[in-house]
Amino acid sequence: MLGLAKSGTAAANLLLDQGLTVRVNDMKASAEDQSVINLKARGAEVVLGGHPLSVLDGVELLVKNPGIPYDQPVVAEAVERGIPVITEIEIAARLAEGKTIGITGSNGKTTTTTLVTEMLKKSHVPVKAAGNIGLVASEVVKTLGSEERLVLELSSFQLQGTLEFRPDIAVLLNLYEAHLDYHKSVANYHAAKCNIFKNQSADDYVVYNADDAAVAAAVTAAKSKKVPFSLEQQLENGAWLSDDAVYFKDERIISRADIVLVGEHNLANILAAVAAAMLAGASGEGIREVLTSFSGVRHRLQYVGKLHGRQFYNDSKATNILATQKALASFSQPVILLCGGLDRGNGFDELLPSLTHVKGMVTFGETAKKLEAAGNDANVQKIEHAETMQEAVEKAYRMSAEEDVILLSPACASWDQYPTFEKRGDMFIDAVHNLV
Repeated sequence: MLGLAKSGTAAANLLLDQGLTVRVNDMKASAEDQSVINLKARGAEVVLGGHPLSVLDGVELLVKNPGIPYDQPVVAEAVERGIPVITEIEIAARLAEGKTIGITGSNGKTTTTTLVTEMLKKSHVPVKAAGNIGLVASEVVKTLGSEERLVLELSSFQLQGTLEFRPDIAVLLNLYEAHLDYHKSVANYHAAKCNIFKNQSADDYVVYNADDAAVAAAVTAAKSKKVPFSLEQQLENGAWLSDDAVYFKDERIISRADIVLVGEHNLANILAAVAAAMLAGASGEGIREVLTSFSGVRHRLQYVGKLHGRQFYNDSKATNILATQKALASFSQPVILLCGGLDRGNGFDELLPSLTHVKGMVTFGETAKKLEAAGNDANVQKIEHAETMQEAVEKAYRMSAEEDVILLSPACASWDQYPTFEKRGDMFIDAVHNLV
């Protein structure tokens, strides 16, 4: 087990539950950490403080933390020795007794996973969610009943480390360029995403975005039943959008006017969720109950509050340019944009067309200068820099006016300043509350 954290600890315990011999290797963990103490007490061998290649001696399977790249020396050596390399999702899926829905895409995974889970709950279908959504799958499967559905939000990092993973329903939302520092090429990134349907059979389903050319091309290789969704065309065998309603095949599900989730891009997520939920046994009534009440997930265009006419939205999960483009497209009123974060070497020219209604920017993190340059190119009226989230929120408020939106949508990962995008979003929420 290479790397502990939440997923590594849960997977190690799950493997120990199966009576297997487990060796754990972690660079940062301490012998005093409770998780390390517990694993040792259960019989695991724990190697801390470095990554000696000797940790692979006698190993039959390497389970790595999803964030560890394949060029890391221990992982590369394992590949060289012919040792299979997987992520904990593979273990959890093999041990899950019930049927599984797997959801992936460059954007929209968390929203779609949450929608599907809630639609099934409201339809009285037993269900649990896990994966990249924040709950470790290896922990959730311990209490998963044979009649319960498991809905998994899956990143490309998790999917690349799968060998036999086979969801009964796979959902592929979209495919864009992302995480190239990890995957090294677009082809590798797309291949990792397509692992979600690679092992499916004719008894399974793949729900896919018919409007995305890369997705439509990719699923031609799927052996499963293909169920498309589209914002642009009427579909006999999928979810689609008319001028005034959402449909699944020929069934009218809900009026567009009754959907409370903001953002044009979320309509695609809704269609994907409707298709997957219907295939999994959801009712039209259950789906409507969710769509008339669900206003968004935490850190994804999350409405935080209103102060003196200004609306605050937390979109900390926008860790790439596309996500920020979609967030900005959700508003027609003037926006004060808070953005910046980890520098992965890319520029922000693609963001320029989306900045037309951005009246102010507050930048932070490693990409601050690059984003300031983009803002200047887009003729944004006011651009300021902040060292902390509290400072960023205060500056954004000062440059705003009534009816403006103050939006945290960083377009970058958080790791230069914050351990997770959740922590970054929480600090934004705290800063807004402090302002109030």
